[in-house]
Order: sequence, then C-alpha cells, then structure tokens
Amino acid sequence: MMKGETIKKSTWLRKMLLRSGMQPFGFCLFLLCLLLASCNQTKTSKDSATEPQEDKRAKELLQGIWINEDEGDVVFNVKGDTIYYPTSTNMPVAFIIVNDTLILQGNQDVRYAIRRQSPHIFEFENQNGDVVKLTKSTNDEDLLEFEDVQPHAINQGLLIKRDTVIMAHGERYHCYVQVNPTSYKVFKTSYNSEGVSVENVYYDNIINLAVFNGTRRVFSSDFHKNDFRKHIPEDIIKQCILSDMIFSGADASGIHYDAEICIPDSPSSYVVDVVVAYDGKVTFHVEE
Repeated sequence: MMKGETIKKSTWLRKMLLRSGMQPFGFCLFLLCLLLASCNQTKTSKDSATEPQEDKRAKELLQGIWINEDEGDVVFNVKGDTIYYPTSTNMPVAFIIVNDTLILQGNQDVRYAIRRQSPHIFEFENQNGDVVKLTKSTNDEDLLEFEDVQPHAINQGLLIKRDTVIMAHGERYHCYVQVNPTSYKVFKTSYNSEGVSVENVYYDNIINLAVFNGTRRVFSSDFHKNDFRKHIPEDIIKQCILSDMIFSGADASGIHYDAEICIPDSPSSYVVDVVVAYDGKVTFHVEE
C-alpha cells in the first residue's frame, strides 16, 4: 500500500468517526489497534512461512514393507503416518519427514538423517552414525510378518501372594504382600538390530503390604511406583515398574521390606528400604 493511499484512508476514517461522534483521542486509539492487528497478522504470516513443512512426497515414497539390504530381514512396514515392526514387543510409532530427516514421534522425538531415498531404496543414519540401507520388499509373503501382531507386555503379569511371620519385642507379627498386575503401561526405549530406537511396552504393578499384630492391624496400604518418585531420577522412573517387595528383616526401627523398582529386561534397578514402624508409621530409605 502506498503512503498516499494510507493518508487518504486515514483521513476518510477520521471523517467517518467524527461524524459518528467519536473524539480525536478515541480515533487515535482505534487507529493504533488497527495498526497493531495488522502487524500481528504480518508476523504470523511470516512465522508460518518459515516453519519447516512436512515432506509429503517423501512420506509417500516410504509407504510399504522395507527389508535390510545386507541380511534380507524385514525391518518395518509403513502405513500412512505409522511405522509398524514385525514383533509384538515393539510399539508402532508415528513419524514425519522434514528437511531430509526422519522423525519418530514416540515418548520423545528421535531424528535420523536421510542419506538417500527413492521409490525402492531408503538409506539413513542410525543412532551410531552407521548408514542403514533398506530396500522395498516385492515379496507378498513378507506381509505375513505383520499378521495379528499386537503389542503385549514382556513381563509375566502374574498375581503374587506371600506372607511372613516374625517375632519382634516378644510379639508375633504377620506380614502379607500381594503383587497385583495392572493395565498401566510403561514404555521402555531400546534399539533394534538396525540401531533404530523402538519402544517396548510393559505393565506396572500395584503392591499391597499389610502388617498385623494378632488381630490388630498395624499397617495396610497399596504402593505405586510414583510413591518412590522422590528417590529415583525422573528420566529413569518413567521406564521402571514396581517389580516386588521382599521382606528383609526386622529391628528396633520396624519391619523392613525391599521395594524393587526395575527397568524391565535390564540389570538396572533401584531398591528402596520400606520400614514399617511398630506404631504403623512408614518411612523410605534408598539403599546405596
């Protein structure tokens, strides 16, 4: 818009507003609002133009079943916006392609630089910087790898019950533990043979601990994984399950149980000492 045109429009607006009874101050305020709205609209348009756009053509080329060029193993099947893996332990994952980068949108975005892509070839760098070379399958039987594949938990998901009788301060205490499987999903990130991050699904447990002194209930409560959040790093506990609570002894401070918070299928775990005092109070101590 030319400067002269702006002056003409401003003069016209002023005349119209004065005719309607608006004072000069009100006119200035009105004009300022118009200018601010115009600037915001221009800025939004510029921001939208600079945002990276998804490469729809690249996503279209990736549709289908892909196999490892060197070993001939089926790696994944791409359907629409989702990548499916030929194993029930790996969760399907949404993806996009932006600026020659494959982005897997799982618990967190994972990016892979695309080195080469054509209708029948797909090459990208994995987590270690190695180039993974895939070719599109032309064998209809490879589709059988994905039939009836539904993600399921690797851990056994069994109901576990155990009880322990102890003597403390000359009195008899009966302790009960029950590990209850739940439908609460826990996702653990691992890497397949191509060095691509995949998410395995597990189910967490809720554990009930009860302590009785004869017929008197000293303590009874359910324990969840999040009850131990203060004692375990946040990035670790997200991938953990509350695995078990094991009786470890009794002393003057109370009855001790080891709460095991573990990363499934991994040696990594945390053990928290749960102490039930004889008056029913409970405290946590992280074992070194």
